[in-house]
Amino acid sequence: MRQPWIHKAKTDFLFIIGPSFFVLAIIFLFQDFISKIEEQYSFYTWLFLIVFIDVAHVYATLFKTYFVKDEFEKRKKLLTILPVICFSIGFILFAFGGIVFWSFLAYVAVYHFIRQQYGFMRLYARNENKAKLSVWIDNLTIYSSTGYPMLYWFLSSPRKFNWFVENEFFRFHNQTILTIAFWIYIAILSIYLIYILHSSSIKTRFFNIPKNSIILGTALSWYFGIVYFNDDLIFTLLNVISHGIPYMALVYFREIDGKTDSELGKLRHLKKYKGIFIYAIILLCIAFAEEFLWEVFVWNENISFEVINFSGWEFLAVPLLSVPQFTHYILDGFIWKSKKG
Repeated sequence: MRQPWIHKAKTDFLFIIGPSFFVLAIIFLFQDFISKIEEQYSFYTWLFLIVFIDVAHVYATLFKTYFVKDEFEKRKKLLTILPVICFSIGFILFAFGGIVFWSFLAYVAVYHFIRQQYGFMRLYARNENKAKLSVWIDNLTIYSSTGYPMLYWFLSSPRKFNWFVENEFFRFHNQTILTIAFWIYIAILSIYLIYILHSSSIKTRFFNIPKNSIILGTALSWYFGIVYFNDDLIFTLLNVISHGIPYMALVYFREIDGKTDSELGKLRHLKKYKGIFIYAIILLCIAFAEEFLWEVFVWNENISFEVINFSGWEFLAVPLLSVPQFTHYILDGFIWKSKKG
């Protein structure tokens, strides 16, 4: 059985599987410099991590939906109505207070991040035997790899990082539950390891490299990013890079590089003229434009115009500017369903 790469072994390792391992290696090698980088180069870490990866990956969805004529026509009703629904929900929630809005969006974001890891795992397991036990163990492992760190976040002492804003998650410090959850977590990972070793050495004599690498990378990045380290920049590095780069790569490999010129339509020029660079530039420009508006109208942290006062417009600006992100979270559950299983 051949390894079920999404694109090629080299590109999969570089852009989909590798980011979690690369970032973790950099963190351990340069751990002493992390705090210095965060203090002295905060603008550049914000620009690279938040704008050019986190926000940019949201707009990669455009190349799977709104920019593709056939896809838009097929899902026209969903793609038209969903942004309106997202804005309406955001507007209503923000009317109850910023913390209500950001808490809701944070929980939706966590679910989206967890489901992406599940989706990559299922994509790499697409050629495997669909035996119930095998699928059940895979699913339990990937959800435990992401679920336990989040449970730790909810039940441990305060962390030095947030998903969006402070006090966005319900928290209840309980060491007893955490201890029980930790041993359940260890037991699940141990069962998975034993099952994989038995299956690959005796039963199927095949070791699925990308699927098991995704599971391992997920477990490591979520555990070290949330549980082991208690550092804002480390969390952001592992969280954003491990999520954003694989998603942008998946869209490019499947929706641009993997299609013929006739399938791409007007987007065929992306493939012809060094498409990956044009693709990246488009995402970066849109992402910077959005984040610029966030900074001017809402945050005023990295970019601000002191002459103009936009305070008082948050009730409209926040729900409106969050529409692309919110829509991406929901839409992603529909557009990949047939390919992720």
